[in-house]
Amino acid sequence: MFEFFTDQGKRAVAAAQDEAVALGHDFIGTEHLLLGLLAAEEGTAAGVLHGRNVDLARARQETVRVLEPIGIEASGGRPARDALASLGIDVAEIQRRADSSFGSGAFQFPRPVYSPEARTALTNTLGEARALGRDTFGTEHILLGLLTVPEGHALEVLAAFQVDPADLRETVLAEAAASEGP
Repeated sequence: MFEFFTDQGKRAVAAAQDEAVALGHDFIGTEHLLLGLLAAEEGTAAGVLHGRNVDLARARQETVRVLEPIGIEASGGRPARDALASLGIDVAEIQRRADSSFGSGAFQFPRPVYSPEARTALTNTLGEARALGRDTFGTEHILLGLLTVPEGHALEVLAAFQVDPADLRETVLAEAAASEGP
């Protein structure tokens, strides 16, 4: 599916993984996809979000605020590292060796997986792009896909910015139509 993403869309999805890893989460949720759209800083989604005063630093803080009450802490992967350390495995040493052999960032641990909500959002990205007559998926389609998943935490993060999902959807659709030209 990722071969159908535009370069900006791919950067946003990769940035979502980086955001999850930086927060120490072992999953990529809709909230991380939202952070990825902001971190990529390019594309229709980032422009629309910035126009609503949604900024990356505060969105990260809101993500932590939303997830901590349900027991998901920004741990930096500490529990998984501690579990491996109890078996005599030094993740930091593995990371150092991988970085020296394959380049910085070649080994990331824990390696996050997509939550069911994030998978749904990405699947819905396809539908959103097709509904607009597109064969590739850009950041605008990812954002539209996020807005279709009410159980995802991205909507809670957006609510902290007082962003109305229906209004945001209309703005994204208008921007996508304008960017295609006549």
